[in-house]
Amino acid sequence: MLIGIDASRAAIQKRTGTEAYAYHLIQHLIPLAADKNHTLRLYFNQPPADNLFQPASHVEHRIIPFNRLWTHLRLGAELFRRPPDLFFTPAHVIPYSWFGPAMATVHDLGYEHFPEAHTAEQVRYLRWSTQHNAKRSRVVLADSKATKQDLIRFYGTAADKIQVIYPGIDLQFLDEAQTAEPLERDRPYLLFLSTIQPRKNVGRIIDAFVTVADQIPHDLILAGQTGWQADRILAQIEELPEPIKSRVIRPGFVADSEKANLIKGAAAFIYPSLNEGFGFPLLEANACGTPVITANSSSLAELAQTGGALVVDPQNTAGLAQAILQVINDEGLRDQLIAAGRQNLERFSWQTAAEQVLSLIEDNL
Repeated sequence: MLIGIDASRAAIQKRTGTEAYAYHLIQHLIPLAADKNHTLRLYFNQPPADNLFQPASHVEHRIIPFNRLWTHLRLGAELFRRPPDLFFTPAHVIPYSWFGPAMATVHDLGYEHFPEAHTAEQVRYLRWSTQHNAKRSRVVLADSKATKQDLIRFYGTAADKIQVIYPGIDLQFLDEAQTAEPLERDRPYLLFLSTIQPRKNVGRIIDAFVTVADQIPHDLILAGQTGWQADRILAQIEELPEPIKSRVIRPGFVADSEKANLIKGAAAFIYPSLNEGFGFPLLEANACGTPVITANSSSLAELAQTGGALVVDPQNTAGLAQAILQVINDEGLRDQLIAAGRQNLERFSWQTAAEQVLSLIEDNL
């Protein structure tokens, strides 16, 4: 079988959630395809790094650069001229002109819950692309039960057309989490690590920190690149009084090589995002043995259902502040969260995810 895969998102160097999903899933599909005598044709909109998905007898690279509308024009034309048996997009959209067998992963519908966190143009495109993927896919992959329920609720997608396949956690990161030394600083710290934007609830994290700052010696590190409407958050930090303002640290984007040290050194990992299709940062904190505070909604409650995190109402600042004090001051609770977090990781494997995806591809030709 010839399986075409949009690998353009996997080639991005500074990968966030969906790009990491595409990268790790393709990485694990490659050896499975060899075992099953399948060929993978990977499509790129720019030349990939030399060490990314090395071409082999069963792995083809199609590098088809194009300035605008790459997916619908350039990739669509390539699929028409040289059609695969099935086209799969793990982190983007099925080309409008492709009517052959297809599968797509839908990661989240956060824009339906919080449309104000996006531009009007982004919301229109996200609605169209998600509906388009759900309609054109023979099977729709969802990262979580929460995303599946959103597809049913907002777009009326048939429940039996949606398959929930949990992503995994990077094995290299697991190794680094075992061997990394905690980051040493003059002061202990609480950590948020993701995109700095309102949808991630960063504003309430800051408010909760201000509430408890005079009761703890910790700094608050807000790590990650800035996203849409980050200006509001940056202004909020600038308006903080001293000395609290100097205790809110923004290191920017964190390289993969530095991530485990940073997470491992934190007294608590705070991730009460307003909506997530899946929460990789939560699992990374579990792997590092760092207690997690997260939201009791969307996929985050699902990921923490085995006790791998302390869950709070993400819109209750007082509750979030109280959770911070609990995790810092209650050693028994910390030990419980750390142990449950490590056990929680057993539910998430890229190998298992890739096996399930390939099985669906084989079943849906």
